[in-house]
Amino acid sequence: MVQKILVVDDDIAVTNYLMVFLMQTEVWEPTVINDSRQIPELLQRERFDAILLDINMPGLSGMDILKIIRDKHIDTPVVILTGFADVDLAVQSMKLGAFDYLTKPVEDDHLLEVLGKAIQHRSVHRTITTLPNGLKKEDLAFREAFEQIPTRDPAMIRLFHQAEKMAASDLSIYIWGERGTEKEYLARAIHSASKFRDGPFVAVNVEAQDPERFSADLFGQARDWSGTRESRSGFLEEAANGTLFLDKIGKLTIPVQLRLLRVIQAKEFYLESSSQIRKINVRIIVASRYDLTKDAYKDTFSRDLLFHLMVNYIQIPALRHRKGDIPLLAHMFLEQERQKTGKQIHDFADDFMQLLVDYEFPGNTQELHDIVAASVANEETAIITVDSLSPYMRRKLTQHELELEPAFAPRPLEDVVREHVIRTVDYFEGDVELAARELGISPSELDSIMK
Repeated sequence: MVQKILVVDDDIAVTNYLMVFLMQTEVWEPTVINDSRQIPELLQRERFDAILLDINMPGLSGMDILKIIRDKHIDTPVVILTGFADVDLAVQSMKLGAFDYLTKPVEDDHLLEVLGKAIQHRSVHRTITTLPNGLKKEDLAFREAFEQIPTRDPAMIRLFHQAEKMAASDLSIYIWGERGTEKEYLARAIHSASKFRDGPFVAVNVEAQDPERFSADLFGQARDWSGTRESRSGFLEEAANGTLFLDKIGKLTIPVQLRLLRVIQAKEFYLESSSQIRKINVRIIVASRYDLTKDAYKDTFSRDLLFHLMVNYIQIPALRHRKGDIPLLAHMFLEQERQKTGKQIHDFADDFMQLLVDYEFPGNTQELHDIVAASVANEETAIITVDSLSPYMRRKLTQHELELEPAFAPRPLEDVVREHVIRTVDYFEGDVELAARELGISPSELDSIMK
């Protein structure tokens, strides 16, 4: 099917070349505009499948046109094609909804590949935004792929349908969820529902890797000239024709982030200590429990990579937002532990289940599993009771009652500051620089407070 594309650039030589090149593909039907002031009226009366847009133009700039497209809720994917490589501009344009940012000159094949991905993303996005209400698990084309995530929650079932639509493309996917949510299970489900299902699924916890070696572990290592170091493949090549899942993506170093961006954009990479380019067919899925869009991460996580990843974004709701799933999951974990231990425990006492349902579960599904496992280990009757909880867990599960209507008690300001600082440092898992940035103080000031 022929796709209509709008090319906007004040350079007539550029638009003439693109018009001829795109027409020769017999896939794209180009409309060329050199005067950007014509764009608002043109977009009112015509619809396009894609837009190629220059940034620096007299009249209306590319950023002005992006704002018009956003404000009018036009869902046509926009690819920026400009002569200036500017990271800040790239980030700004992608915040305004641009699908990609390319610098002239761009190889013809790469341009066609990006345009193809833009069309693919538009199709997925349109399908997701028009998903009907009242969806059921039974309506999933790959229902068995999602069986490892038990749920009756309507928001989760809608998320499964969204994930299944995303799985149909080969675009990268970013999964966000709190600690203990089923991010890897969802990544595996997407893999099983995709065209990559017959290939490998390689899961890597970035935080657990040695930062100094991880680049070689991810991309592979070339043989050195002396022969003392042999060539070896990395996680990326192990996942060829399949899916590479990178959990805790925020722990990647900037150089690795930029090389990963090249894999996502051009499906190519090079081994460590080598400049030889290798092509690869792989789906990249990443996950994080942090909101990497926050300013606290702007110096440690590439904005360019981030906005490429967030083209396909899934947020898993916390367990406290789907309390109807707690009994279902608790009984599933009980059956798993019963088979593991051989204990003849078949149910929960009503007051025990009520404690679970009322609890906020900061550790989400993983914390629920841990509580059930510990209770099975401590229980000697056929039903799990509150008595099976340790004193610590009993206090923890009832803490919500104290948090619902906390009584005010004056406290020294120093204590309040200390508690807030400790919780912030804990949130960033001990990373003092990120915690200090979020608190608006220097790392040395934070260090003094901690001491």
